[in-house]
Amino acid sequence: MTNASLPMDDGARCGLVSVRVNGQAFGVPVLQVQDVIAPTPINRVPLAPPEVAGSLNLRGRIVTAVDMRRRLGMPDRETPQAAMSVIVERGGELYALLIDDVGDVLWLSQAEHEPNPVTLTAAWRDLCDGLYRLERELLLVLNVERVLSLTPASLAA
Repeated sequence: MTNASLPMDDGARCGLVSVRVNGQAFGVPVLQVQDVIAPTPINRVPLAPPEVAGSLNLRGRIVTAVDMRRRLGMPDRETPQAAMSVIVERGGELYALLIDDVGDVLWLSQAEHEPNPVTLTAAWRDLCDGLYRLERELLLVLNVERVLSLTPASLAA
């Protein structure tokens, strides 16, 4: 399997920023990532959906922070201040996806992309666009648009 960080050399490669949430590897499409930032203070937002951890200040811009553990139905992290942020854009607004750790940018062959397995929970199937088999684990590809669509169904947690 090809999982080394390689420059994009043809149209048959997909760039993903690898991240970890509660030990699970996910990939965020590199073209949707604006920035990756170290843990930063987050201000709580009253009456926000449970997945919204609050907001943070990114160089003078207010950014909505989405807790990916909650969004994925995982247990809360023991130290909330330790979350890193992957900054993505949707509809002209910036969002911070709070993750546990960030890895490398992986350039993977689109021919190796596989659909979501049937054993994946329905909630995760809704948020993921398939997977890649890496040497030691599966990398689930996050669909940023669906992750940021906080619908009433996603709020019934």
